[in-house]
Amino acid sequence: MSPIVVKLGGSCLDDLAGAWWNDLAVHAAEHPVVLVHGWSKPLKQLSSRYSDPSAILRDRYGNQSRWTTTEVIEDIKTVSTVMADDVATRLEYRGITLERKLGSDGLVYAGPGERWWWQGKQLVELENLVGPITKVEPSVLKNLRPGHVYLVTPLASNELGQEVNTDADRAAAAIAGAIGATNLVLVTDVAHLLIDDQPVSRIDADAAAAFRDKGATGGMRKKLRAAGEALEQGVAEVVIGSAPVSDLLAGRTGTVITRAPASELAPGRDGTATQALKEQ
Repeated sequence: MSPIVVKLGGSCLDDLAGAWWNDLAVHAAEHPVVLVHGWSKPLKQLSSRYSDPSAILRDRYGNQSRWTTTEVIEDIKTVSTVMADDVATRLEYRGITLERKLGSDGLVYAGPGERWWWQGKQLVELENLVGPITKVEPSVLKNLRPGHVYLVTPLASNELGQEVNTDADRAAAAIAGAIGATNLVLVTDVAHLLIDDQPVSRIDADAAAAFRDKGATGGMRKKLRAAGEALEQGVAEVVIGSAPVSDLLAGRTGTVITRAPASELAPGRDGTATQALKEQ
């Protein structure tokens, strides 16, 4: 039975109602599930300095990244432990066991990160503990089975043995490809992708990539990049939305992204959806 990967946005975790967790537990009882979580909102709740614009860097190509030091890594671990305990309580109450994994514990590996970042109007060399994912070791998830969920904190190890920050959406995509997942579900705080102010229920990878490069911004741009990477690694479908997992997998809501061309860009049901996404 093929597993699925569900990425939980750090901005929406607190807003998921009991019915959402009931649905996930039903699905996890029958299918292997890996959860990957973000942490932006908990970090901002931990310290106001994470809400300061200076906490986000922009490289020479226009890509944004959280300025990550060893102290930030430790804060990520602190908030992730609290989140893991919360998720474990929710699932174990519903009969599903949970095992937490740090990506940096042999699961996720990263290459060299960008060193040049804008500060004001100058490009300066900064140590920023981030890096692109180069490898996922699926054997670390040796207990993956129905009824037992993994929760992954998407840190990684680089070639120097340092712990580094990675983008949670792209980490989820890499993990999905490595474990042979059929689906990647990106759970966020909006109901659909919007194109020209219209919610989209189905789109193919090429059209999604074109919109990513020309019209998408912020968190949605990262999600579309992650979706493309997952599909390139063999994942059959990627779904973006805010509904219960079973509804998203069935295409009853959200935006489904496929490798094959979609017959049409069908409008979604929720005309009030917005493309604006919070970080991670």
